[in-house]
Amino acid sequence: MARPTSALGIDRGDVRRARTLARQVGKPIVDLAQRHTTVSVERATLRLAGLGGADPDGTPWVNRLADVVRADVGLEHGVSLPVWDALLRGEGDDLLTLAQKAAAGSVTFRVPEGRDAKRASAAARKAVGAGIKQVDRQRVARERMIAKVGDAPSKPWIYLIVATGDIHEDIPQAQAAAREGADVIAVIRSTGQSLLDFVPEGATREGFAGTYATQENFRLMRAALDETSRELGRYVRLTNYASGLCMPEIAALAGLERLDMMLNDSMYGILFRDINPIRTFVDQRFSRQVHARAGIIINTGEDNYLTTADAIEAAHTVTTSQLLNEYFAKEAGLEDWQLGLGHAFEIDPEVPDSFRLELAHAMLARELFPDAPLKWMPPTRHMTGDIFKGYLLDGFFNLVGAMTGQGILLVGMMTEAVVTPWISDRDLALQNVRYVMNAAGNLREDFHPSPDGFIASRAREVLGEAIGLLEDIKADRSVPGEPPLLSAIADGTFGLMKRPADKGRGLDGVAEKAPDYYNPATEILEGDK
Repeated sequence: MARPTSALGIDRGDVRRARTLARQVGKPIVDLAQRHTTVSVERATLRLAGLGGADPDGTPWVNRLADVVRADVGLEHGVSLPVWDALLRGEGDDLLTLAQKAAAGSVTFRVPEGRDAKRASAAARKAVGAGIKQVDRQRVARERMIAKVGDAPSKPWIYLIVATGDIHEDIPQAQAAAREGADVIAVIRSTGQSLLDFVPEGATREGFAGTYATQENFRLMRAALDETSRELGRYVRLTNYASGLCMPEIAALAGLERLDMMLNDSMYGILFRDINPIRTFVDQRFSRQVHARAGIIINTGEDNYLTTADAIEAAHTVTTSQLLNEYFAKEAGLEDWQLGLGHAFEIDPEVPDSFRLELAHAMLARELFPDAPLKWMPPTRHMTGDIFKGYLLDGFFNLVGAMTGQGILLVGMMTEAVVTPWISDRDLALQNVRYVMNAAGNLREDFHPSPDGFIASRAREVLGEAIGLLEDIKADRSVPGEPPLLSAIADGTFGLMKRPADKGRGLDGVAEKAPDYYNPATEILEGDK
């Protein structure tokens, strides 16, 4: 056995083995994603080409156009060839006119062949390429603004949620949160938006327990935070959610409007929203390619597993998912600095040594992913309504964050289990974070657990269980021809949720690609590979 070389006594060979297994388990999923497309991938392509807006009933024009193309020729060829062929045939002066005529039933689409197909593909690539150039410009604009006004002065970045349901109420609250010390503002989406197979249009004021993710809402909040960034002399980052049935479209809109982070997990929609696994894996690959191009940091959702499964018994499933999320992200082009891999402080505080266990799990994540800005989530499951105990628990959470060098620390609220937190609760929560971070200082460089002690032993145990789980998944041949990870998801391996590959929302929006499938967005994002 190779000699351990880590603060936790973890053998480097074990880490290499874990990553090799994650790649072996993940590769069949990538192959599956490459063979399929979805309605949302195709609509995202139209959005990158500049088609926006909605009809008088609120149905986006991208939906209208994609639906008619699909009815005429199917989805398996992609929408690009039929759409730009129609434009070249004079069916419409532009995408909006074509979408309006298609919705009225006055256009019939075809799949062009030969020279017509070459002309359509060239026109489609030019139009979509213009949208991707806008994503590139927004990435440069972010970098220039950070250089001009300054970045957050220290890590972890303090991540605070704003969500009133009304974008015009969210904006002043977000600006106030930034002035109080937040480095990242997350606008939670309205309840149920992840299950909508369309992206709402315009500035919205009617969200429930969150605000709808729309292009206009993105634009308004980014502009407001730019103003506050200049006021404060530090760049304030904006986060939203690229998950659900419209993951690719929301990713595209985020790139176009310069969001900085997006919640984007490979399995969250499958497990917690019952979205079809194939639909999700196809959509997440495309969305992550967009995020990679846009310079957006993703936040993954492993913390959610611990809200449904025991945080001690299921610790290795979090590590397993982190390894898979890392593989999927890097395969799509994301770099280490863009991997906000999730984990959470969710062990029952009544369990003996709960703090040591939390510290072991957080140290393991930090050691496995040393260059990733890990996203550390506060306690929620075991918040009881006792605000004094909750405030103390959040303090312990913050201390683990300080001791393990987390990159993104979500602010815990002592009223988590009582009400939607008041602004005054947020101020107290931020005081808690500031006190712990200032008092702990660089405690991380002084703290070294005993190689044979409780913390290091627990970390090695969890990694060993994660390797064992990956080996079991890899060896699963219960469904011949199906990627083993799909079988594991169907069996309830992650978060106790059982999600078969032939069930779930959005399955009817998946199509296997035909030999002549063409998508200029994919072609550009993959670098013409």
